[in-house]
Amino acid sequence: MTRIPAVALALSAVAGVSAHAAHADAPESAWMRKYPDSGDLSFSGIVTFAHLPHSRCLDEPQQTFDIAVLGMPFDTSVSYRPGARFGPNAIRQGSRRHATNRAYSIPWNFNPFLAGAKVLDCGDVPISPYDNALAMDQIETAYSSLLAREVSTEFMQEHGDTKSLALDGKEHPKIVTLGGDHTVVLPILRSLHKVYGEIAVLHFDAHLDTWNGNLYKGAWTDQSKVTHGSFFWKASTEGLISNTSSIHAGIRTRLSEFEDLTHDSEVGFKLLTTDDIDELKPSGIIKAIKERVGNMPVYLSLDIDVVDPSMAPATGTPESGGWTSRELKSILRGLSSLNLVGLDIVEVSPGYDTNAEVTGMLAADLVQEFLGMLMKGKGPKGRKEWLPAVKAGVLNDQREGTVKEAGKGHDEL
Repeated sequence: MTRIPAVALALSAVAGVSAHAAHADAPESAWMRKYPDSGDLSFSGIVTFAHLPHSRCLDEPQQTFDIAVLGMPFDTSVSYRPGARFGPNAIRQGSRRHATNRAYSIPWNFNPFLAGAKVLDCGDVPISPYDNALAMDQIETAYSSLLAREVSTEFMQEHGDTKSLALDGKEHPKIVTLGGDHTVVLPILRSLHKVYGEIAVLHFDAHLDTWNGNLYKGAWTDQSKVTHGSFFWKASTEGLISNTSSIHAGIRTRLSEFEDLTHDSEVGFKLLTTDDIDELKPSGIIKAIKERVGNMPVYLSLDIDVVDPSMAPATGTPESGGWTSRELKSILRGLSSLNLVGLDIVEVSPGYDTNAEVTGMLAADLVQEFLGMLMKGKGPKGRKEWLPAVKAGVLNDQREGTVKEAGKGHDEL
C-alpha cells in the first residue's frame, strides 16, 4: 500500500524533468527547424573583413592560412592629423556589404574567396600608443610570427609563388595589412627582408615618404626621426629595399626644395606623378611599374591619400588633384603578374570621413582588388568573357547557358 504513492511520485518527478528538458530544448530546436543556416546579413553580425572567419592568430600558433587580413591600429608617428589607429575598424566596417559567397568580380572573372586559398581575418596587432620603439618591435614580431606559418592549403602549396623568392625555399603566406599610419611599413619591411632579402617597393601615395629624418625640426632622438614621412629613408639606410627597383606612383605633394627629389632618387625610387596619367593613361602607368620592379619580390604599399580627397577625404594629410578610384582600380588590375609578397592600405582616418563612410568603403573595395591580384596572377579577363552575357541582359540563373552558347563557359555563377 505504501509503495504506490512512492512510485507515483518518482514517475511524476521523471516526467517533470523530461518535460523541463524538452521545454529547454524547444526554442533552439524551433529556430534550427524553421530558419536553418540563416547566416548574418550585410548589416549584422560581428564585424570582420567581408564577414570572413576570425581568429586571434597571434594567440593561436596552430592557426594556419594562405592569406591573412591583419589590422595595425597605430598612428603616433603622424605629422598632421591623427586618427589612423581607427583605420582597421573603418575598413572592416566599409566591407560589411562584402561577403565570401557574393564576391564574384566581373573585371577579375572569379571570386577570390572561392578560388582555393584560405583567407582569414587575423584581427589586430595590440600596439602600444605610448612608446613608438616598443610599437615598432610589436609590429615586426607580429608580422614575422605570421609570415613564418605554414600555408594552409594544398592549393597554395601548388599554386603559390613565393618558394622561388624566399631565401628558405618555402612557400609563405601573404599578409594584407590594414593601417594605421604609414610608419607601420618599416617593421613590415624588416620582417620581409629576413625571408626574401631586398624588397622592391611599389608605393602608391601623394607623398614621397623618403624625407631624411636627420633634417626634421624637432626630431631630437633616433626614434623621433622615424615618422610616416621618413620611414622609407630609414628602410633604405638599413638595406631593406632595392635601390634600383622601387617606384612611387601618384605623387603630387609640395616639397621643401628640388633637392628632395635628388634625395628620393638616392634612396632608390623612380617617380610617377599624378599628372603622368594624363599622358601615359593607366596602361602606361602599369607598363612603367612593371618595367621598374621586374621579377623582384614586391611589397605593395597604398596610402589612401593617393586618391583624390573628393573620393577619399578620411586621411591625415590630404592633397587635392589625386587619381580617381576608378583609375587606381584599373592600375591595380594590371599588376597581378607582379611577385607580390605583401600588401597594405594605410592612413585611413575615419574621423574625417563623410557620413556615408565613402573612404572606408573605398578602402575595403581596394582590399578586394588586392585579393584579386594575389589569386589571379594573369590579369583580368572578365570583360571579354562576360560581355556577351551582359549584352544579352542575362539574369544569374540564365547566365551559364548563355555564356556556354557564346563559347565562354565558367564554373562560378
